[in-house]
Amino acid sequence: MWSDTFNKVEQGLAQGPLCWVEVMDSRGSVPRERGAWMAVFADRVAGTIGGGHLEFDAIDRARSLLRGWATPGEQGSQVATEHQHRYPLGPSLGQCCGGVVMLRFLLVPQGRMDMLRERLQPPRDCVALFGAGHVGHALVRLLCNLPYRVMWVDSRDSVFPEEEHELVQCEYSDPVQSAVADLPTGSQVLIMSFSHAEDLEVVAQCLSRQRQHGDLPYVGLIGSATKWATFRRRLRERGFSDAELDHVTCPIGVPGIKGKEPEVIAVAVAAQLLQRRSAAPTRNQGNL
Repeated sequence: MWSDTFNKVEQGLAQGPLCWVEVMDSRGSVPRERGAWMAVFADRVAGTIGGGHLEFDAIDRARSLLRGWATPGEQGSQVATEHQHRYPLGPSLGQCCGGVVMLRFLLVPQGRMDMLRERLQPPRDCVALFGAGHVGHALVRLLCNLPYRVMWVDSRDSVFPEEEHELVQCEYSDPVQSAVADLPTGSQVLIMSFSHAEDLEVVAQCLSRQRQHGDLPYVGLIGSATKWATFRRRLRERGFSDAELDHVTCPIGVPGIKGKEPEVIAVAVAAQLLQRRSAAPTRNQGNL
């Protein structure tokens, strides 16, 4: 979870220096993507660059750098220092991925959390979730452990948890569809309210916003093919074209996952979001 990892880094850095290990670049098959990181302390590690021999070797290297770092006198007087190391993921490293990873090792003095705040920004991808029923609660529990921040909307104020997670913004909205106008640009929308009537209005408002701004890349609706056939007919009567209606995904969730339990549905929906995220274009620097 992002907040737990952030707290571990902040607490550890208050007690001593760390070595920040980050994937600068990669080529071929590698355990983690560019930007993956871990914070290595003398006695603990927060985060991961993928595990296995690569991570073990990087931790040993980071701690060796920490031990050899000049510590001239006063606490916090060290100067941040950066090293880089290229890792071919072949037999010599005990891994058969076949790719190459370039790691950055940044030595951060004790107490210098300011050096890491930009690197420790919370997730930028926003999921706008309409509905705080059983599936909604199960899905939020999952999304809090994934690279998303959540805007959670319901027309019933009493259905949200008493304690709000820092990556979850709970919004009471009545009528519920009025919240669509305030969604961050690029939000991925999931609609699963307690009422089919509310679901229909949220879908209609999302399609109207998409028509005007084209800034909601994914609109997903919980329900059966029969429900969506009924919704399509009613939305077509409101003037939405078939091309506009095709922007809505219903049913939601990756196919092939059986079961109607809230947790099972939540896993299928989260997996579909991650599939979309993985399919988004990425830029590889590739000078290894």
